[in-house]
Amino acid sequence: MSNTQEFEKKTKELIDGLKSVCANYGLGNDGNEFKIITQVFLYKFLNDKFVYEVKQIDESIAKADNWVEVLKAFSEDDYEMLMMQMSESTAHLKPSQFIPSLFERQNEEKFADIFDSTLLDIAAENSDIFSVITDGGEKIVLFENISKYVTDKRDEFCKAIINKLIGFSFEHIFEEKFDFFSTIFEYLIKDYNTNSGGKYAEYFTPHAVAKIMAACLVTDSENISNVTCNDPSAGSGTLLMNLAHRIGEDKCTIYSQDISQKSSNLLRLNLILNNLVHSIPNIVKGNTILEPYHKEANGQLKKFDYIVSNPPFKLDFSDYVADLDTKENKDRFFAGLPNVPKAKLESMAIYPLFIQHIMYSLSAKGKAAVVVPTGFITAQSGIERKIRERLVEEKMLRGVVSMPSNIFATTGTNVSILFIDNANKQGDIVLMDASKLGTTVKDGKNQKTVLSHEEEQLIIDTFNQHKAVEDFTVVVGYEQIKDKNYSFSAGQYFDVKIEYTDITPEAFAAKMNGYKTNLDTLFGESKTLELQIQENLARLKYE
Repeated sequence: MSNTQEFEKKTKELIDGLKSVCANYGLGNDGNEFKIITQVFLYKFLNDKFVYEVKQIDESIAKADNWVEVLKAFSEDDYEMLMMQMSESTAHLKPSQFIPSLFERQNEEKFADIFDSTLLDIAAENSDIFSVITDGGEKIVLFENISKYVTDKRDEFCKAIINKLIGFSFEHIFEEKFDFFSTIFEYLIKDYNTNSGGKYAEYFTPHAVAKIMAACLVTDSENISNVTCNDPSAGSGTLLMNLAHRIGEDKCTIYSQDISQKSSNLLRLNLILNNLVHSIPNIVKGNTILEPYHKEANGQLKKFDYIVSNPPFKLDFSDYVADLDTKENKDRFFAGLPNVPKAKLESMAIYPLFIQHIMYSLSAKGKAAVVVPTGFITAQSGIERKIRERLVEEKMLRGVVSMPSNIFATTGTNVSILFIDNANKQGDIVLMDASKLGTTVKDGKNQKTVLSHEEEQLIIDTFNQHKAVEDFTVVVGYEQIKDKNYSFSAGQYFDVKIEYTDITPEAFAAKMNGYKTNLDTLFGESKTLELQIQENLARLKYE
C-alpha cells in the first residue's frame, strides 16, 4: 500500500471513529451529527497543519521529541514572532489549544467546558480569515459548542472525541493535491449531502460533470493567472474546486453565494482542505437571485472571469418573485421572470433566473458552464427561448454537451451542460450528443450512469478540438442556429442518411414480380374471406 493510500485509509478510519462516538452518545443520524463530525475533523486538520508549518519554520521544533513542550517554553515575544512567519492559510493556535494539550487534560473536572471553550477561542482568534459571512454582514465562525448537542455525559463524550484525534497526524500529507483531499472531503460529508436535508439541500454534482465543465472551460493551452471564479449556487463547492484545481489554486480567487448555511460551511471546509483559504472571506451565505452580494465599489454587480453552476432546477421562490420586478433588475433578468403556478409551488423553474444572472455577471471575455435540464436547449417559447436567442444574437455561445440520462442518481431529469463564452464571436460552436455514452449501475435505490475515464476524455478532447464526429458532434455557426429556430440540440443538425443498395435491372424485375405474386395471392385470400363473412352474416337470426 502506498503512503497516500495508507493515509487515506487512516483518515477514513478517523471519520468512521468520530461517527461511532456520535452514535454511542445518541447522535447517530441526528440532524446535528454533521456539525460535530465536520467541526472536529476541521479542528484536527488545522491543528496538524499548524504543527507541520511550525516544523518547517523552526528546525529545533522539528527535531524535538516533544514539540508541544518546546513551544510551551517559548516566550510571548518569540511565540508571536513565530506566528508572524506562518502562512495566512494556517490557523494560529496557542500551546494550550493543541490536541496533545487537551488530551493531557481529559480527566479534569468539566472537561466538556474546556474542550468547547478551546474551539470557541480558536474560532474567535482566527475569525478575520476563516469566517463565512452572511449577506447581512454577520460572521459565521469556525466552531461552536460541540458538547451542547449531547443531553448527558458531556465530559465522557468530549473525552471520547479527543482520544480519537490523538491516534495519527496529517503532517505527512500536506504536500498532497486536489485528488487526495477531494476524496477525503466526499467521504467526510457523504452521509450529510443528500436531499433529506430539506428543500435547500444540495444535489452533489457528479465528478464526471464537474471535470468536464472545468476541462472545457480551461484548456491545457491557456496561460491563466489572477482570475476570478464564481458559483452563484455553490453548494459544498464541487464545481469550484474542480475549476480552481484546473486553473491552479494560487492563480485564482473564489467567490460564491449559497442560500444554505450548511452548504456554506461545507464549502469553507472544502476551501481549507484544498489550499484556498485566501478565498474564504468571499464565501457568502445568502440569496443570489434576490440579494446578490458581490459588487464593485460603485454598487454594480461584480463581473467574473469564470462562472460554474449547477443551479436548482425547481424551487419555491414565490415569497420574493414580486421583489425581483424592479428597474434595477431589468437588464439582469432580460428574458423575464417565471410565472408562479397556482399549485405545486415547489415545481417552479428557478434555473432560468440563474442563467440570466450568470450571463449578466460575466466579464467582457468571461466564460461559464451551467448544468441545465435538456428541455432548455429546444424549448420553443417562454424565457428559455428568449435566453437562447440572446446567447446567439449577442454571440456568446460556446457549445452544449447533452449528457446521458441518470448521470445524476438523485434526479431523473436529463441534463445538458451549457457553455457560454463572451469572446466566441466567430461562431465555432460545438453541439454534442453524449447521451449514448456511459454504463448504468445501481446506486442505492436509484439507477446511475457512470462515464469511464476514456469517455470523459473523449467528451473533453472532442469539445476542445472543435471536432465534428458523425452522430456525436456538429460544429456550427450562429446563422445555422438561427436557421434551426435557435435549437441547441445536436441531433437536429445531424445529416439524415439514406442507405442505397446497388441492384441490376434483372434483379429489380425479379423482386417486383415477387412482390406482385405475393400481392395477388393476398388479394385472392381476402376475396375468399370476404365471401365467407357475408355468408355467415346472412345466417344470423334474431332469437
